Amino acid sequence: MTLSTTRQRLENKWDTARAREMSEPEKLLYRSNLLGSDKRITNYGGGNTSAKVMQDDPLTGETVEVLWVKGSGGDVGSIKMDGFSTLYMDKLNALRALYRGLEHEDEMVGYLPHCTFNLNPRAASIDTPLHAYVPAKHVDHMHPDAIIAIAASKDSKALTQKIFGDRIGWLPWKKPGYELGLWLSDFCAKNPNAKGVVLESHGLFTWDDDARACYDLTLEVIQTAMDWFEGETAGKPAFGGAKHQSLPADERRAVAARLMPAIRGMVSGQQHMVGHFTDGDAVLEFVNAHEMERLAALGTSCPDHFLRTKIRPLVVDFDPATPDVDATLAGLEAAVADYREGYQAYYDRCKRADSPAIRDPNAVVYLVPGVGMITFAKDKATARISGEFYVNAINVMRGSDAVSEYCGLPEQEAFDIEYWLLEEAKLQRMPAPKSMAGRVALVTGGAGGIGSATAERYLREGACVMLADIDETALAETVEALAARHSGDVVRSVAMNVTDEAAVAAAYTEIAAEFGGVDILVSNAGIASSAPVEETTLDLWNKNMAILSTGYFLVSREAFKLFRVQDMGGAVVFVASKNGLAASPNASAYCTAKASEIHLARCLALEGAPVGVRVNVVNPDAVLKGSKIWQGEWLDQRAGTYGTDKEGLEEMYRERSMLKRSVLPEDIAEAAYFLASDLSAKSTGNIINVDAGNVQAFTR
Repeated sequence: MTLSTTRQRLENKWDTARAREMSEPEKLLYRSNLLGSDKRITNYGGGNTSAKVMQDDPLTGETVEVLWVKGSGGDVGSIKMDGFSTLYMDKLNALRALYRGLEHEDEMVGYLPHCTFNLNPRAASIDTPLHAYVPAKHVDHMHPDAIIAIAASKDSKALTQKIFGDRIGWLPWKKPGYELGLWLSDFCAKNPNAKGVVLESHGLFTWDDDARACYDLTLEVIQTAMDWFEGETAGKPAFGGAKHQSLPADERRAVAARLMPAIRGMVSGQQHMVGHFTDGDAVLEFVNAHEMERLAALGTSCPDHFLRTKIRPLVVDFDPATPDVDATLAGLEAAVADYREGYQAYYDRCKRADSPAIRDPNAVVYLVPGVGMITFAKDKATARISGEFYVNAINVMRGSDAVSEYCGLPEQEAFDIEYWLLEEAKLQRMPAPKSMAGRVALVTGGAGGIGSATAERYLREGACVMLADIDETALAETVEALAARHSGDVVRSVAMNVTDEAAVAAAYTEIAAEFGGVDILVSNAGIASSAPVEETTLDLWNKNMAILSTGYFLVSREAFKLFRVQDMGGAVVFVASKNGLAASPNASAYCTAKASEIHLARCLALEGAPVGVRVNVVNPDAVLKGSKIWQGEWLDQRAGTYGTDKEGLEEMYRERSMLKRSVLPEDIAEAAYFLASDLSAKSTGNIINVDAGNVQAFTR
């Protein structure tokens, strides 16, 4: 179904020897993880799996049948044992007598906790009745592109019969819930030889009494659909053929980097949004196609696709044959406003008396001919996953439109899912966003002790961080460590010399293309030198000025450019030094450059204030731990200046401070967090000394 994977058959990954020692719940977990490992089988968070297991009741000691089913909001690819709900089957069957009809369907969800086995706290999914009422021990519900392409076709019932015969049945569209569970139960009773069913505009159910057989069946059914589409579509141009040609890869990325900060500023009115750019083959084939705009306007079909990508995407007015980014930017604001107006009209047409209030009316997906797809969401992972879901939708439209006529979800049905009260309740249960959710930070000197500690602090508060450093080896190690703790979605890196104007500009292109823009600059790149003035060479003087003054100017200038495009304000934090306020012997170049930093920050605070950009300074002193400037000559020179050895230098610094305490990178990071966060929203042009107390560095 996809350009890159159509010819690659689904791999059966079941290891019989490994599974032989597993319990039935463990086999369910194993099967789930295997199915979720291939996006052609199901997308992130999509579908669910179950097993009916005989277990001892903890209350009575009797053996009872228990339904193990993926819990609400889980992902089969990454689920663990605690991600499954467990429910008494006899109680689930007893719910049939309580069902009062379609208009009361949602109340059945409230009964599911009463069916809980062994006090399991995992909330049960809305699909629980569908699994419970299939009379087989093992059930898979997947969202494969190849199956949804059948399910979203105008003649999906006939296609299902043509491809699978009576082995796989078909049910018309029905919103997930208790009623659909009864429909599936009725289908199974009337078709005892069937091994599965295609749900119109939704996905696939398959079942068997053996875990391995169920897994094999699911793969076989999906592969059958993939093979059928391969034969039917071979040699046919997709989406009516190409209307546009793609720009070269570097130009695509450059265009995206210019568009994304502008879009980000327009759509971040309710909260800071994070962007994701995709220009894979499937995306480019679609955005360049004759039929792209017609199909995009139809919206997506599968409820999971729709919930992640909204009613429809926004098609950006851009002609790659005569690329004019300035003209596109000039028209973007009106296009975004038109989308919001259209979304409001959609809400007004479809809302019901008890519908939740309208949510963010901005588009999630932006299609750019010749360039690719941009997605925006409240965090990087959601933006990326939303893009993946729209790629699923593209694959569905390709297959469906090639063999039949693609049908999006009817508008009212789509609305009833998007504004479903049960969906609203799920949203309300989500934890409150962290203090830096949706914020994007660039940290220079990011591989050093202060830079990496600051990145760690921001990441813990929900920010996305791009680390910049000239030391590529240390940079890679730092990013690997941070990504392991906070996920690869939220950490990026760029090799950058802050004195190289082109490299600095390129770094901001990267952060715009990776995250959509920037909110925080932590200017931290640094060196240190020590020499009596008569021994300070012009090269040494210029090196200090280039890195510690000019470098801070260059990274700030590019940040201000993006701040103005986004029009969302911003925060700049300079990591300067106590030496910028208090002179030290044998360090005239270093001290003067640090003083220049501090005064540059004051100038930028004046310029930034009218557009909500705050600029503040942290002044550390004697941060030895993890700091690269304390490696090599500088450490020797400062030890010589103060007549001590390396081991005694930290003790000397601690003892000379008023508080008699060592200053750590984490202490500087805490100040950098305060100055970048809303905790200091009314502070600009300020200096925080983090030096354990030095009277010479008092600012007043």
